[in-house]
Amino acid sequence: MRARGLHLLGVLILSAPTSACLVGPEYARPSVETPLAFKEASGFPASGWRVARPSDAVPRGDWWSVFHDPVLDSLIRAVDVDNQTLRQAISQYEQARAVVQQARAQLFPTVIGAPSIRRSGNGNEARTTLTLQGSASWELDLFGRIRRQIESGTATAQASAASLALIRLTIQAELATNYFQLRYQDSLQRLLNDTVAAYRRSLTITQNQYAAGVAARSDVITAQTQLQTTEASSIAVELSRATFAHAIAILSGRPPSEITIARGQLAARPPSIPVSVPSTLLERRPDIAQAERLVQAQSEQIGVAVAAFYPSVNLSAAGGLSGDPAAALFAAENQFWSVTGAATEVLFDGGARSAALQAARASYEAAVATYRQTVLTAFREVEDGLAGARILARQQVMQQAAVASASRAVEIALNEYRAGTQNYTTVVTAQALELNNRVVALQVQASRFITAVALIRALGGGWDARSLPTRGEIVSARLPIDTGQALRVDE
Repeated sequence: MRARGLHLLGVLILSAPTSACLVGPEYARPSVETPLAFKEASGFPASGWRVARPSDAVPRGDWWSVFHDPVLDSLIRAVDVDNQTLRQAISQYEQARAVVQQARAQLFPTVIGAPSIRRSGNGNEARTTLTLQGSASWELDLFGRIRRQIESGTATAQASAASLALIRLTIQAELATNYFQLRYQDSLQRLLNDTVAAYRRSLTITQNQYAAGVAARSDVITAQTQLQTTEASSIAVELSRATFAHAIAILSGRPPSEITIARGQLAARPPSIPVSVPSTLLERRPDIAQAERLVQAQSEQIGVAVAAFYPSVNLSAAGGLSGDPAAALFAAENQFWSVTGAATEVLFDGGARSAALQAARASYEAAVATYRQTVLTAFREVEDGLAGARILARQQVMQQAAVASASRAVEIALNEYRAGTQNYTTVVTAQALELNNRVVALQVQASRFITAVALIRALGGGWDARSLPTRGEIVSARLPIDTGQALRVDE
């Protein structure tokens, strides 16, 4: 009889995986409208930006290396090691991974051991009873509720990995933006210092003209005021630079006192960045991948809700030994066992399961809408970046021409002032116009670098959806980014 029960249990266990089915919809990626080409990319000349070949789309991995700046390279590399926001995102990924493992555990039986020993007596007689008991229970996943839960958890963990990549890319882009803002402040201070030196020479000219009796005292005072105002502006730049330096330090995960960035200046122009076709954007943006994975997670929850309409089948078994340990404990009369199969079905729940299914479908539709909106936002950001890069390049050319004209005007005004054919007000006006044009030229130059960073970020920064961990990698605890030995979750 015992052998027959164990045989029945074995047959049920072996047949369960082959007879099980999955209820609910099979997931398919939602459709999105994808243009054939970016509108703003057509405005670039043939010698400038171009459509990328499959092997050279945006640089993969260390995307900031296109700027060829070793200081920027060392600062961004520190993000993976010390940035606390990234640590938080890694912990959230680990939490999502643990949920998948927890769901997987439901596919296996739960085995419990319960040994006990009891000492009892009656009059002068005492008796010791030793019980070695074990039990196992298992819910058969006949309709795929557990497997749907696992798939949903896996998709959620992959979405968490994409979120981690998005946070990492955002921090890197913010650091790069702050870095180029800092370099703009360095270039601006250098410009103002050069302007201060030029204004000192102008002050000397007015003093000489005044000493010769061909200029008024007001010319000297005006030249002094102009010099002092520019010196004050140069000093104010130091505060802005310090603010950006402190922000860079925090993004690198270090106190501001530990990071000192030597002064430098902006390069003449940012590098050209090849732009891939719009369809590849769906695979290169971590936020799009995150939104798409959340769609699957909600789709699988529909299957979980549908499975609730079907019966649940549970198998349980128990067995062991109970008797006097000093006697024949393993004798047949001391052995006991049981095998139980049970099925449960909800006959009436007041519409709770139907409401849960409706809620799951609504959550899925909301996730689809979020996914499509994320794709639209991504296209807009790329188009903005392309437009900004193209327009700023044209503006820089014209602004440099304006700087050259303003410099020529200052030179002529000073010569005429020395000759006594022009008043000093004309010189001051020309110098102010020249300084303003040089500052605007620097601003345009900095904007081109900042726009380049924004465009690389909009293109995904070299990330690819193939970087998402598979279910096996999620279970094996592989992190979706390489953080080095200094950043381990278990430290």
